[in-house]
Amino acid sequence: LADGVNHKRYLASYKSENLKIYALLTIPKGESPENGWPVIVFNHGYIPPEQYRTTERYIPYADGFAKNSYIVFKSDYRGHGDSEGEPEGAYFSSAYTTDVLNALASVKKLKEADPEKIGMWGHSMGGHITLRSMVISPDIKAGVIWGGVVASYQDMMNEWRRSKPWQPSGRENMSNRPTREDLIAQFGDFDSNPEFWESISPIFHISDISGPIQLHHGLADEEVPWEFSESLNEALIAAEKPVEYFTYEGANQNISSPSFEIAMKRSLDFFDKYLK
Repeated sequence: LADGVNHKRYLASYKSENLKIYALLTIPKGESPENGWPVIVFNHGYIPPEQYRTTERYIPYADGFAKNSYIVFKSDYRGHGDSEGEPEGAYFSSAYTTDVLNALASVKKLKEADPEKIGMWGHSMGGHITLRSMVISPDIKAGVIWGGVVASYQDMMNEWRRSKPWQPSGRENMSNRPTREDLIAQFGDFDSNPEFWESISPIFHISDISGPIQLHHGLADEEVPWEFSESLNEALIAAEKPVEYFTYEGANQNISSPSFEIAMKRSLDFFDKYLK
């Protein structure tokens, strides 16, 4: 793709469960550190899969990290854009987390990358994937989550308010994606089987978290309640895990300007601290 200010941009692909998954890859120009460039695996939020394009949306976010001497690897996830497979969702399927963990394993092999200095950034749905990935993989040294769906399943079911009711897109309706109702039918609801729901909820497994986490949430977010980030912050503090938590008065789900610049600087400072 066309070069960025100080980095090269590529349309890349990798394999995940034998599916070809596309991704945006940026690599800094110039002389790299001795062991390679630090990496940020970038997990985007929900976009209807048939509307998703690798090179659209999140450009200011990805470029913000790329311009500051990070390799950025933004997976499309299966079923998104030109990626193979079906869009199974992130909350009641492990599919997108699997795709992100395979993105992590793939970018570790990139000759320009330092495999010991990999962080992860996630927004909204991508925040859920980031948290889930960090309780699975020790390779993620630090994580930053903006407006993340990071609460327990009980809170997701009972406390998740949205400005508009969510409806799956056409392609998602056709994909036989797992649903909450499917899991309830198989395992029971939260009241009858809390052990199951806790077993798949990463907030109950933060003793296994792979590194420090920084949380950001707009207090005017109408898509994901800021209380979700609050609950994760409290859980991390209780577990004596390193965490930073920032809220933004009047900011929406995307933490738009003028808060965007503040949140981006804090995110970069955090990654610099733990990855450089």
